[in-house]
Amino acid sequence: MKRAQSGTTGDPPVPPRQMPDARATPLVSDVVDRNIVALLSRREQQRAEQGTTDRISGAVTAFTGRMLLVYLHLAIFGSWIVVNLGWTQIRPFDPSFVILAMIASVEGIFLSAFVLIAQNRLQAAADERADLDLQASLLAEHEITRLVVLVREIARRMNVDVARDPELDELAQDVAPEKLLDRMDAHARHLN
Repeated sequence: MKRAQSGTTGDPPVPPRQMPDARATPLVSDVVDRNIVALLSRREQQRAEQGTTDRISGAVTAFTGRMLLVYLHLAIFGSWIVVNLGWTQIRPFDPSFVILAMIASVEGIFLSAFVLIAQNRLQAAADERADLDLQASLLAEHEITRLVVLVREIARRMNVDVARDPELDELAQDVAPEKLLDRMDAHARHLN
């Protein structure tokens, strides 16, 4: 077993590991940082552009999605039930629990509406992200196609046999998204 101290085994001393210099980070991390900043600033911009209704809906949905609301309901409804069953010194004010049922029903209607509004907003954001993903994928596909053409041409000039592979002819053509969607629809109809 080697000793941890340098100089005792005849091996050259190992320099301590240093953190990479922030100025010497690779360009990829610069792109990642730029993308993160762009996405966060876009979220902030969208929050700033929200109307009053969206802000209220977001606040209500955020509050109702927490355990605090469950505890409040347990406390309020539990107290209501205990009082109206006559288990306390307080005189029952809703012995048939009709008022409690009405309050719970109205609350359910409003909470459902707020949840649906929040879901619609989340769905719109998801659709926007899906569109962005699709655009990025189409751009990447186009760039890869151009690279296939370039590499195939280099291989042809160097007389590399792979350059004559017929599959490369198909890979060297851009994919038309509308034709791809038509084929997917045709396959889906065929399966149904």
